[in-house]
Amino acid sequence: MRRKLLPVAAALTFVLVARCFAAGTDSSAHGIDPAILMGIAVIWIVAKLFGELFERLKQPAVLGELFAGIVLGSVFLLGPTLFESLKSDPVIFALGQLGVIILLFEVGLESSVSEMLEVGWSSLFVAILGVIFPLVLGWGVSAWLIPTEPTVAHLFIGATLSATSVGITARVLKDMGMLSALESRIILGAAVIDDVLGLIMLAILSGVIGAQSAGVNLAWTGFVVAAFIVNRIVVIPLFRGAGRFESRGVLLTISLAFCFLLAWAATMAGLAAIVGAFSAGLLLDKAHFKSFAARGERTLHELVAPVSFVLTPIFFVLMGLHVDLRELVRPGLFGFALVLTLVAIVGKQVCSLGVVERGLNRLAVGLGMVPRGEVGLIFAGIGSSLVFRNAAGAMEPVIDSSTFGAIVIMVIVTTLITPPALKWALTRGDSQKKKVAVETA
Repeated sequence: MRRKLLPVAAALTFVLVARCFAAGTDSSAHGIDPAILMGIAVIWIVAKLFGELFERLKQPAVLGELFAGIVLGSVFLLGPTLFESLKSDPVIFALGQLGVIILLFEVGLESSVSEMLEVGWSSLFVAILGVIFPLVLGWGVSAWLIPTEPTVAHLFIGATLSATSVGITARVLKDMGMLSALESRIILGAAVIDDVLGLIMLAILSGVIGAQSAGVNLAWTGFVVAAFIVNRIVVIPLFRGAGRFESRGVLLTISLAFCFLLAWAATMAGLAAIVGAFSAGLLLDKAHFKSFAARGERTLHELVAPVSFVLTPIFFVLMGLHVDLRELVRPGLFGFALVLTLVAIVGKQVCSLGVVERGLNRLAVGLGMVPRGEVGLIFAGIGSSLVFRNAAGAMEPVIDSSTFGAIVIMVIVTTLITPPALKWALTRGDSQKKKVAVETA
């Protein structure tokens, strides 16, 4: 009964919200603009409704949040300006950026430097091939099908194809109870390295577009070295001392402060803020939390999760809002999206050649690297927010709205097909191993 009522509740909520926006809001009140309050409420409600719907369909909630934004931004019959203010509102935009910073901080927390060093040569080779081949293929397809776009746009599209969403693959492997399998460890290790390589590439591209190409590599190196030194000399003793505080919320507060400080330092070095956020999560480990764990406090993962639940959906809904479905009916654009999706899948299959161990399920490894998920959206979102000066001297975004829509289609398709495809590949591999074992016996 509840499942039957969910779509009805979603539809009624959407109609009610649409009528509120169509009627307008009173901006004469003191303090914050009431339209902002309404906008944030709309984003949260619709994101959770669509997220719940997609999870019941056995799909990642992030796809539901993305679709929520697409739906909100595509209701043309209710007025040409409906929800348009949400796209450009600086407050909502800032909240979305905080959401993506928190998300990358979480990704960093789920990894560690020691784990990255222990994943083995296979993970390293798979990750390198999984970046190089999609980058080259994406660049080539983009230059072939949309030759009027600038070279930086082709590079950014290739960089977006090189991304991998470790969260989606990890969830599939966890649900199947195969996290301990060797193929699973290679996939997850390669995905983590892939993220790091992707963030480095993103930093380099952002530096090139910002006319900082001469110093971006030096900036990255200097940032990483400085972060490690500050972490050892200052941050670990600071966390130990803060563990003596008796007030509530100390661990979460200083951890987020460390995240934002590194994000700020990354921007000062000419890098993306998410690079600093990821680095902050990567640097924080058990050594920082001993004093807090000794007195029975919750882990940092548990403390950060509610903040992420609140802020991260804003980023993905805003990404969906920027998808203009009218652009997708342009001649050749939908075809570009399909070719881009095909190249995205093929490029990650090539990376399975990096597995050096014999007898492993290379097909499963390649499929496990396919989903772009939130990482691909982050890359595309940053590309759409960066601007450069074209030949005519005018400023324009690196990735325009139509190309962004094509990238979103690629992200959606690669994310949707991975869970069933990976499950099939792993099940098929297990069946073959059992068959070989029986024949050998």
